[in-house]
Amino acid sequence: MVGVVTQPDKAVGRSRSRTEPPPVKRIALEEGIPVLQPEKPRGDEFLAQLRALEPEANVVVAYGHLIPKAALDAPTLGSFNVHASLLPALRGAAPIQAALLQGLRETGITIMRIIPKLDAGPIILQAATPIHDDETYGELQLRLSELGALALIEAMTLIALGRATERPQDDALATYAGKIERGAARVDWAGSAASVSQSIRAYDPKPGAWTLHRENELKLFGARILPHTDHAPGKVVEIGEEGMIVACGAGAVRVAQVQPAGKTRMSPAQLERGRGITSGELLG
Repeated sequence: MVGVVTQPDKAVGRSRSRTEPPPVKRIALEEGIPVLQPEKPRGDEFLAQLRALEPEANVVVAYGHLIPKAALDAPTLGSFNVHASLLPALRGAAPIQAALLQGLRETGITIMRIIPKLDAGPIILQAATPIHDDETYGELQLRLSELGALALIEAMTLIALGRATERPQDDALATYAGKIERGAARVDWAGSAASVSQSIRAYDPKPGAWTLHRENELKLFGARILPHTDHAPGKVVEIGEEGMIVACGAGAVRVAQVQPAGKTRMSPAQLERGRGITSGELLG
């Protein structure tokens, strides 16, 4: 029997009075697939429900809880994870953002067997892809999700046929990508245009890279590197229909969209017309 284990429904709206089911739950229910939504994937009741499905394999994708060994061992073939990096590089919760922040030219998908140690299980299959210039987290995440779905089908086919080979990871080569902290998304205009661009793209669309403007938070989206300017880091050099040019410690970036606190995303030109920003102001 096929079943789905997912996060509890998410509270939405200002009042938090209504909930929205995860997309995987909506699709599972449409297909008549049983759905389990434990607060945490542990305890006798959850394990009994999981074993009642008589699973051959567990497949874990972007699940925010550690899974106990009893649950990992429940399927006859074992438990497997779709991870958005070329392991052992970028183990952890935010590998896509980390790849962009580090300016990597390539990343990919790893299908691995899950063991109790974080993202350290043997590798079954990997698929690499280049990171495009000016690609955002949202764009790269979408491409990797499609690549991951294809890689998972191939890997599970090999496993079912008994033809999969499992390659141990070299822990000495492991790097880590921890959870995103709000402070990490603040833009450092003293950095190079490359590092500022990487920061903005890594948090686009969420949580959104941000800076201070008139003592309020201003989120920034879409960044393109421009040549050197002689202006102070953080200075708004120019605002036009293509975006807002801001000086960095070395070079400058053109920011495509902004989002003032409490408002929706808009072009810098729209914000300027509303007298929300002007050329010559200093950000940060």
